[in-house]
Amino acid sequence: MSIYLQHFGLKREPFSIVPDPGFLYPSNHHRQAVAHLKYGLDREGGFILLTGEVGTGKTTLTRTMLKRMPPHIRVAYVLNSKLNVTDVLASICDEIGLALPTEGSEFRGLSFSKVCIDALNQDLLKTHAEGKKTLIVIEEAQNLSVDVLETLRLLSNLETNTRKLLHILLVGQPELLDILAQKELRQLNQRVISRFHLLPLEKDDLANYVNHRLHRAGAGRSLFDSACISVLFRLTDGVPRLINLVCHHSLLAAYATGAKTVSPRLVKEAAAEILGGKNTGAKNIKLAAVGTVVLLVAALIIIAVKKPEESSEPSVHHSSTQNTKLPLAERILEGNGPSTDRVSRGIQKISTASPFTGLLNLWSLDTPQIYSEEEFIAQANYSGLREVKMTAATLADLESINRPGIVWTKRYLDNNQSYFKSSLLRGLDKTNAYLQIAGQEVVVPRDEFLDSWSGLYLYLWQPNPNFKLLKVGDSNNLAVSWLQDQLAIINQSSERLITGGRYTEAIAQKVVRFQTEQLIKADGVVGRETIMRFSQLTNRQFPRLVREDF
Repeated sequence: MSIYLQHFGLKREPFSIVPDPGFLYPSNHHRQAVAHLKYGLDREGGFILLTGEVGTGKTTLTRTMLKRMPPHIRVAYVLNSKLNVTDVLASICDEIGLALPTEGSEFRGLSFSKVCIDALNQDLLKTHAEGKKTLIVIEEAQNLSVDVLETLRLLSNLETNTRKLLHILLVGQPELLDILAQKELRQLNQRVISRFHLLPLEKDDLANYVNHRLHRAGAGRSLFDSACISVLFRLTDGVPRLINLVCHHSLLAAYATGAKTVSPRLVKEAAAEILGGKNTGAKNIKLAAVGTVVLLVAALIIIAVKKPEESSEPSVHHSSTQNTKLPLAERILEGNGPSTDRVSRGIQKISTASPFTGLLNLWSLDTPQIYSEEEFIAQANYSGLREVKMTAATLADLESINRPGIVWTKRYLDNNQSYFKSSLLRGLDKTNAYLQIAGQEVVVPRDEFLDSWSGLYLYLWQPNPNFKLLKVGDSNNLAVSWLQDQLAIINQSSERLITGGRYTEAIAQKVVRFQTEQLIKADGVVGRETIMRFSQLTNRQFPRLVREDF
């Protein structure tokens, strides 16, 4: 690990411009883009467009989607768009593992393109019969010639009597839209089943974006002053690639001067160096090409004079007064809390420090570290789970829900100012709350937990994929059948009713009795709360909050 990374407590470079899916920040706009791409893939076939200005994150988003692609979808990923027709066809065949045709009897005077398309058609028919889909992804699609685009259109014609055999995702800059709007390409343009234009980040997303990448890189604290965000947005217009470049150079400048955090001044100077004064408003460029050399020399000087026994990590000092203001769990982790046997036994190492990742792990989902609520929700939804966030929950609510979740508890800074930070509430019993804090499970008395808890609670639940909200008169054979199964499991004397797939008044009365017994709203409507209660009584395959001996 480089000394530069050690200086900031990082495990890897946080602002690399390499399109690493692990660093994707799922802004609302990015989640909309993913929804459009998934919608296009769910359709029977055709073209899908993803466009955006240079540096807005198209490639990162695409690679993230491909990384999470289900196994029944095979992908041909073409990076080089400056190819002729035969080269594109050869690339597609190579990507899906289809042997390329060679000169010989199979050509019989036919062109390579014709033989290649015929071979693709046979392969796609075979793959379709196996229940699989094929997706072709082409990056920098604005560089494709009209001939190549027309060939792709012809490929999209490959079909059975009922459906298309191919999805084609074109990823490109905004000029791709102008190209497809040409009259000679109108047939292709009419076959676009889903399109999305990716915009830069909004100002409200910028702080989360920067901190998300820092957390991904291993940072345990914010490395940029809060005032840096407005400056960053003004200098970069929210373009992720420019943000990464400016932040990277800002950290280098801070390291070279020995600073532990980045100031707005360093951000402006770094931007002036790499953007050549664009949008900086600075009259004097303090860091030009020579600046980079100066920074490196300064860094070498600092390294040379640093004492061997010095730690590269900042030391943190708390007065006893400050520590008494920390919640009990925080004091335990800092070594200043009570050292009773009960508390000591309650501290256990956990594989993840992130409460969001920890909650997904409890649902048996193995995911990379997640530090933003937006990414957590996107990952949960992708895995078939749904989130609920309560703003004024009580402990009684938590016991009734009986699912672990994220809580926000009060923490204190060195200057005695307080803020709320997320933790994972893993368990609850008559006397204690069991929290995951900083990669450890900590036992906290219920009254102390209540004193520091904001009342916010974010939890997950798993709906039946065939089930939607039921009201009297609704017709849904699968849902009604599932509902009668649940009622029969809970009350074995309950008789199944013949309803023709309708949710009748007779079944609704059974549901009302169940709701009354469970102390939930007895309205006969089968919604989230009723479904969750059925799951608690009939299904042991989900994590529970309330400890068994409670």
